[in-house]
Amino acid sequence: MIEIDNAVLKDMNHGFCLPAKPELLQSLHQLLQQPEPELGEIAALIATDVATSAAVLKVINSSSYGFSRTITDIRQAVMFLGLNSITMLVTGYLLKQAFDQSKCCIKLERFWDSAQEIADVATLIGNKIKSKVPVENLYMLGLFHDAGIPAMAFNYPDYVEVLGAANSNYDKMLVEFEEQRYQTNHTVIGYYLANSWNLPKPICQLILRHHDVTYLQEKRSDEEMLTFSTLKMAENLVHTNKRFVAAPDWPIMKQSVLDALNLDEDDYQDLKDDTEEYFTT
Repeated sequence: MIEIDNAVLKDMNHGFCLPAKPELLQSLHQLLQQPEPELGEIAALIATDVATSAAVLKVINSSSYGFSRTITDIRQAVMFLGLNSITMLVTGYLLKQAFDQSKCCIKLERFWDSAQEIADVATLIGNKIKSKVPVENLYMLGLFHDAGIPAMAFNYPDYVEVLGAANSNYDKMLVEFEEQRYQTNHTVIGYYLANSWNLPKPICQLILRHHDVTYLQEKRSDEEMLTFSTLKMAENLVHTNKRFVAAPDWPIMKQSVLDALNLDEDDYQDLKDDTEEYFTT
């Protein structure tokens, strides 16, 4: 099992630059730490940032959430979804804005498009299988799970070479290339970033472990198993649709993922068809 203690995090921070938690998110977390957070006060805070409010409402009104009515303002959104869900959606949007393309050696628009697709497909899977995991958790993990990649591209000017090598070699996972070059990898960096931005601890752990092929062999809660398995299936379905080949770790994990989600091969094919429809609409 992979564990990272505070000493390791402190050591990693030395000489490694990560985007600071935005002021809006800091203020939001301060309000959430109150004994009884006021929904109206939190909604008013988020509403002060027009771009963030618009982005959150766009996600909530997407087909992923499937509301029968349109949510027109942040106060409504907070009432419908609750504080935890809104906080995760705000965090996801702010994360996408935190990296400066001029200082990053990969194309961020392409990266975030892919992350958005995985987040959307993860929520699609969750809705189809009637998962007990909140769709906002699946969405956030899908969007945030590879956030260590732009962080590494921000710090290592040659990172694009490592990413290119991994993209042309489907028999070896990206984390292996990263470890070879930098003695760390994007899951560790992503964990640190998520932790410093105060994401829920279970999400941080899933970010850290999402390329660990032994994860499903350990004794875990149903929610952990379902969340991890949904992410892995979403990763593979997006990978297959865009590159016409399975994700590198999918052949190793496929049966364990299907078992955790209580799906058979026919169910998987149905989800594969749904994903293909997502990419053509």
